[in-house]
Amino acid sequence: MWSSRISNLGGHYHEHGKTWLACALGHKACREGYTVLYLRLPRLLQALPIAKGDGRYPKLMASLAKTALVILDDWGLAPLSDEHRRDVLELLEDRHGRGATIVTSQFPVDHWHDVMGDPTLADAILDRLLHNAYKITLRGDSMRKRHAVVKNDVPAT
Repeated sequence: MWSSRISNLGGHYHEHGKTWLACALGHKACREGYTVLYLRLPRLLQALPIAKGDGRYPKLMASLAKTALVILDDWGLAPLSDEHRRDVLELLEDRHGRGATIVTSQFPVDHWHDVMGDPTLADAILDRLLHNAYKITLRGDSMRKRHAVVKNDVPAT
């Protein structure tokens, strides 16, 4: 999970291809010699308290801060606790001015504040994340739908 190259890429197609597009940008960054890390935000938020408990948290956060591109997939799918919000804020603060961050979400950016909960921490997080950000809105059928195998009705025997 903590490699310097993109991991977990095989077969990931989220609605409208958000993950696919983020990973394609990550692959390009790798080919250009940048370090890239793909993380599903819900799994990262599960791993951080464990890292705190076993003493790896400072080293982990330092590693995330120095990675050239971090892809945070599935932003807003899981509710954020106070601890999660503080961890995300610390991550983004540590990365500010040091590297790029790509975020994918099922939610439009204008709904992120509501999804995050605490208005004060949401303001701080979104300020660091969205300042100077490029926003890409994807429309159309999901890539999963387009790539799904069509199964014909087969009579039961």
